[in-house]
Amino acid sequence: MPLAALALLACSTAPAQNLDAQRAAMRSAIADAERGQPNASAAAALRNHPLYGWLEFSTLRRDLDTLSTPQAQDFLKRYQGQAVAETFRAAWLPALARRQDWPTLLANWKPSNDAGMRCAQLNARQATGKADAQWTSDAQALWRSSGKSLPDACDAVFAVLASRGGLTPALRWERIDAAADAQQPAVMRAAARGLPAAELAQANDYAAFVDKPDARALNWPKNERSRRIATDGLQKLAKANPDAAEQQLPQYAQALALNAEQQGQVRYEIALWTVASYLPDSARRLAAVPESAYDARLHEWRTREAMARGDWPAALTAIQKMSATQRNDSRWRWFEARLLEKTGKSADATALYRAAASEPTFHGFLAADKLKQPYALCPWTPNDSAQAKANVARDPALVRALELNKIERPSWAAREWADALSRFDDTQRRLAVEVASNDGWFDRAVFTLKGPQEQRLYTLRFPLHHDDSIRREASRNALDPAWIAAEIRAESIFNPKARSPANAMGLMQVLPATGASVAKRIGLSGYGGAASLYDSDTNIAIGTAYLRQLMDKYNGQPYVTIAAYNAGPTPTARWQSQRPNFDPDFWIETISYKETREYVARVLAFSVIYDWRLNGNALTLSDRMVGRIEGARKPIACPN
Repeated sequence: MPLAALALLACSTAPAQNLDAQRAAMRSAIADAERGQPNASAAAALRNHPLYGWLEFSTLRRDLDTLSTPQAQDFLKRYQGQAVAETFRAAWLPALARRQDWPTLLANWKPSNDAGMRCAQLNARQATGKADAQWTSDAQALWRSSGKSLPDACDAVFAVLASRGGLTPALRWERIDAAADAQQPAVMRAAARGLPAAELAQANDYAAFVDKPDARALNWPKNERSRRIATDGLQKLAKANPDAAEQQLPQYAQALALNAEQQGQVRYEIALWTVASYLPDSARRLAAVPESAYDARLHEWRTREAMARGDWPAALTAIQKMSATQRNDSRWRWFEARLLEKTGKSADATALYRAAASEPTFHGFLAADKLKQPYALCPWTPNDSAQAKANVARDPALVRALELNKIERPSWAAREWADALSRFDDTQRRLAVEVASNDGWFDRAVFTLKGPQEQRLYTLRFPLHHDDSIRREASRNALDPAWIAAEIRAESIFNPKARSPANAMGLMQVLPATGASVAKRIGLSGYGGAASLYDSDTNIAIGTAYLRQLMDKYNGQPYVTIAAYNAGPTPTARWQSQRPNFDPDFWIETISYKETREYVARVLAFSVIYDWRLNGNALTLSDRMVGRIEGARKPIACPN
């Protein structure tokens, strides 16, 4: 083995205590390098650290446009086979393209799915005299690859392709059709440039219609392309203005002879974008969609729309029109059974409840309550050897991934994690999840475990952390600690440094304004502004107090509180006013936001699992859902 590789192996297996001692220094050294103020002496002291390559990367990537080729290639050689090398390559190749250093780009090229880099490579091949028949074929494949806009780097490729006669009118129309299907009128216009004048005029007219339908389309050629593009344009209009799309569809259908399938595609969008807000015409527009145009999504919405009106027979009929696969999901088994009961067919509901209750889901737990039977949980505890786990824990890429996670470099950590897993079999992958969880990196279980058997690894999928704080704040606010743990699992997967695009922070994803308001209301001493939300105890105290505040506002109803915690007070008020006095399960299912609808069900199901993890049994979900925290408890059992 080369000396450089031996050195890298040695530093990758550095004792954990050394990493603990050097963690702060490595974090600071990387930050200094990124600011353009590298500390040579600090870096030298870290030369044997497993993350030294990432420290070097942090220094090099500040000067990619002027970095010498020997320096870059030396880095790639020393870290060959590691995630940091490929991360560096992905940053360096675009710099070479900007410098138009085409020979170096080709010499260091690796296949990529990135369209911009594919175009850079095509530019390099053309500039170095390698624009052969294969180049033309590759450029044409890229042209066909998408109906959406491609990076600016592709413009030069397509200009050369056109000059070589490689962009025929047929190819231009192929991309125009794809762009129309993607509802991208600007791409349609760009693709049309170079068409003969008459065809160009027609293509631009098509693009104008997709942008905004107008009566010129009534005089289009009555061919399949006109029908396809009219369908695309009307579908786009339906998303923004279903009323206008419904009004205009008949004239275009008649003028262009849209077939039943094309009209059905437009009516599908008209119905979808009406029913998603439960607008008054929802039922009529759903009925106008031919059954052949229905998919799983619209089947669900037809069911919810009938539920929202309290039309139980129509909701039952809607479920019974679903495919067998969709209908056999525990959600729809539960609701089919509920609707059978509501329509006087209780005897037919038992078998459906029994089937639903075999699954550890929100609706499965409700079905178990209905049948007064234990919850169906079958925990799996693999019999792995300590040596097998130790071998996985020593994997150099996994060591680096764990350390990067500790210094809050999540994207780099994920790259090292993926690199490690690419060499692991299923057992090693599962053991890696356990190693990560023991190290406090809990989300690996959520993103990595696969299949029904691995879903039974409840101790990994539902970590217990900050137990004392959770129990203390739950008691202080008269809330169920299992609910608090479930909220943390749903919001951050127990990552105290989590931060959302909306700037929600910490374990319970508290917004800074909410944090400041709640901290002031409860007199939380030591609250120092938004940064305090990254402190676990502070975040749990504020998040739990905020849940209590919402519970008081929503009359002690956790299912409404959970909806408000996710979506905010305005939509929650709308859902309450639209469907007052609805049973909780029907109210949750008719929430119009998919994210919130699934979030409420997820948190409630997680609460059952955390109750079992905390106490060995669980309060019934039926009690928990309506705010009763003292009541009958039931065991967990594995169905035969």
